[in-house]
Amino acid sequence: MLKKIAQTSLLILLFSCSALLRAESVGYETLSPAQPTHNPDKIEVIEFFWYGCPHCYSFEPILENWLKNLPKNVEFIRQPAVFSDLWGKHAKAYFTAEALGVVDKTHADFFDAIQNKKQNLETEDQLAKFFVAHGVNETEFHNAYNSFLVDSKMRQAAAMAGRYGVTGVPAVIINGKYKTNGPLAGSHEKMIEVINQLIQQESKAK
Repeated sequence: MLKKIAQTSLLILLFSCSALLRAESVGYETLSPAQPTHNPDKIEVIEFFWYGCPHCYSFEPILENWLKNLPKNVEFIRQPAVFSDLWGKHAKAYFTAEALGVVDKTHADFFDAIQNKKQNLETEDQLAKFFVAHGVNETEFHNAYNSFLVDSKMRQAAAMAGRYGVTGVPAVIINGKYKTNGPLAGSHEKMIEVINQLIQQESKAK
């Protein structure tokens, strides 16, 4: 009896290890079930991130360089992950910038303010000062920050990571079917290689 249990345990361990090795060899995991995308005519790429994450900060310039040559059939979406109250405050800052149409002005500087300048950007007043320094009217900031649109996105964000099986950042979802991250791909640079490979694969399948 004990021998059979030991054999079964060994088989389970070997199966788990082989599954892990397969994931590492291809650099991604397949999502089950696959998730619907916003636009079926495009290959959707979603980046989960947090402004307080040093790995996300390191990945950002690599990602920005990739975005310069984004294929026309690809739709890129930034998705703040919300795993705590602090993450939620930073996510709300991003969604406010998105609502105001100033992500291009604030995104990199917000990373810098958190990662390098060690600024506290959590309260509405602290964020108002940051946005005003980036050319946003203070009243417009408060209106956007407290808007129904931003509140709705915050409610959705709380469930997004679980929907895609994301437990850490940065993580990238390709077309609702695949997930890659640093540990799976091996490095941030290899993440880009995996993303490109899966985009090509999905493009051929359309």
